[in-house]
Amino acid sequence: MYWARELAAQTEDKTLQAKFASLAKALADNEQKILAEFAAVQGKPADIGGYYMPDMKKVTSVMRPSATFNAALESFKA
Repeated sequence: MYWARELAAQTEDKTLQAKFASLAKALADNEQKILAEFAAVQGKPADIGGYYMPDMKKVTSVMRPSATFNAALESFKA
């Protein structure tokens, strides 16, 4: 969240600033919801389908638990 805000706030590269402005706003507007989604999964065991050959769908689900954050990243066009 903070990196997007800083890139949107910098003034050396206007193109970069413009690209990150909408992402920074989306993350800032939903910060509490995103943090709550991350906090909800903390400290709980997670089934990733195995140690040596985990199931990538399960890993992705565990490693990217915030639907709000994921949606903001998906809508970002770098």
